[in-house]
Amino acid sequence: MAIFEGAGVALITPFDENGEVNYAKLEEIVEEQIAGGTDAIIACGTTGESSTMDHEEHLRVVRFICDVVDKRIPVIAGAGSNCTKEAIHLSQGAEEAGADGLLLVTPYYNKATQGGLIAHYTAIAESVNIPIILYHIPGRTGVTMKPETIVKLCKEVPNIVGVKEASGNFSIIAEIMSLADGCVDVYSGNDDQIVPLLSLGGKGVISVLSNVAPRQTHEICQSYFDGDVKKSAQMQIDAIPLINALFCEVNPIPVKAAMNLMGKEVGSLRLPLTEMEPQNKEILAKAMKEYGIL
Repeated sequence: MAIFEGAGVALITPFDENGEVNYAKLEEIVEEQIAGGTDAIIACGTTGESSTMDHEEHLRVVRFICDVVDKRIPVIAGAGSNCTKEAIHLSQGAEEAGADGLLLVTPYYNKATQGGLIAHYTAIAESVNIPIILYHIPGRTGVTMKPETIVKLCKEVPNIVGVKEASGNFSIIAEIMSLADGCVDVYSGNDDQIVPLLSLGGKGVISVLSNVAPRQTHEICQSYFDGDVKKSAQMQIDAIPLINALFCEVNPIPVKAAMNLMGKEVGSLRLPLTEMEPQNKEILAKAMKEYGIL
């Protein structure tokens, strides 16, 4: 059984004027997501600026989100690292904090071989009891995880259950589905590809868009599951201008700007990320108005 089906939000982390985590605001946006129909919350991933958090802060945020959610929907904690020992520490800490699952990005910079990826993920999986979703995003990590590697891990390691596929390469995704024989839960890592991935048998999306449009992102998936493919596809198409605007600068710069434009006051970003360029912010605001969320 999949950890979740539908739209999981890759949640931002709100900061206060001193650059510290704003826990009151974090609780508020978690409650808004649940009220908006979000199917799962992904804590401390790329969108949550986990790369600028130390381990103690990272796990404190995961624990806080788990406590707020209180098992109403699944919480999946980002816990990846390019150091296996650190990934094990974060994974065990997230499990202890109450996470229902883990999202583990491929090791970045040191660029493991396929054999190294198998050893890395197997070691982490053996250190915890909760399910794991692999995160394949070669554009950020410089590492391509082959379809056969993904399928081997899901077939041979009991608690590795799926992959967040953000390569954007549908030949790779189709190959995973062909080899998997149903053993890999595939989630779109790209908001502009939700419906195409669902058409290949995907379980849903881990979404940036959901931060600003939780109800709509949930309905893209739910309409598809309910058999209304035409409605789902049209909702996907209608969201494309906004999705493009949300990725016109590196994530999560635009989505945080969008939430602040909506009056949510989620604060700024931590360096090396900086505020959105004014001309791009205008494009974003226009797309938000046309989509009806501003």
